Amino acid sequence: MKFISHLDLMRLFTRAMRRAGLPLKMTEGFSPHPKFSIKKALKLGVESDNEEAEVGVREFIRPQELEERLQKQLPHGILIRESRLS
Repeated sequence: MKFISHLDLMRLFTRAMRRAGLPLKMTEGFSPHPKFSIKKALKLGVESDNEEAEVGVREFIRPQELEERLQKQLPHGILIRESRLS
């Protein structure tokens, strides 16, 4: 997974969240997309054991449920370690 670019990782998570059927908040405008951000973009070829991301949802969903549903849709090598409300 270290050779996946930041934009590809964003697309990977966006697709996984849609397949998981999460109630995502969407941006407004001509080309709406889920409100999702990864805190720090890694350079290509750099591995990481701990990255933070923020996901906007329209309605309440338990962090454990979000974690379980999303993890089922992610490829091998990407692991969600923790989810919490903010």
